[in-house]
Amino acid sequence: MLYARPRIPLFLAILFHFVGVIGILFTPYKDWFINNTPITLVLMGVLLAASQERLEKGFIGFFLLAFATGMVTEIIGVNTGILFGDYNYGTVMGPKLMGVPFLIGMNWFVIVFCCGSLMQQLNKVMLAKYEAPIPRAIIKWSVVVDGAVLATFFDWLMEPVAIKLGFWTWEGGTIPMLNYACWFVISAILLAVQQQMRIKAQNHFAIHLLIIQALFFLSLRIFL
Repeated sequence: MLYARPRIPLFLAILFHFVGVIGILFTPYKDWFINNTPITLVLMGVLLAASQERLEKGFIGFFLLAFATGMVTEIIGVNTGILFGDYNYGTVMGPKLMGVPFLIGMNWFVIVFCCGSLMQQLNKVMLAKYEAPIPRAIIKWSVVVDGAVLATFFDWLMEPVAIKLGFWTWEGGTIPMLNYACWFVISAILLAVQQQMRIKAQNHFAIHLLIIQALFFLSLRIFL
């Protein structure tokens, strides 16, 4: 049985991100911590799966879909500039397929799934708070639109840090608005599919992980 008690993944996520911030900002081993980023990214993906009470087919199917969608759209972006803009990935994130690190597919899954989990949980709280019934369609589209906005905001928070860490570079050093537009549209599509598949994304660790990663990138964005 893969399911892990929520406290174990949460402890590991806090530990790895906290040590990462300290190592990058305050030690002479900055390059070592940056070069081992792939280990943290893979571990977070494993912990996310391990924190699911039921590792159902829908969850696995959505992982494969988000991974493949992330890889395909990024390959198109890197090689044509039609999606996201003109950019290239560095060597920090490990092995690549047609210029795109495999970890980017994992990253797409983690971000979109975590944003979907947070929005589903917020909707659950709001439904419990208000007695008036809310149409299912409104609830579904709220998760899709608000989740896509949140995913796009997360990318905005992450972008300057990722550039400084050598994850990727933009031509001319400017992040185009096309990047954020693509993030919103692609995230919305994935979240719409997630809602259609009726995947139970109310994973409390996913919400914690999103907050931890946001604080990680915010700290580096301010102090790096």
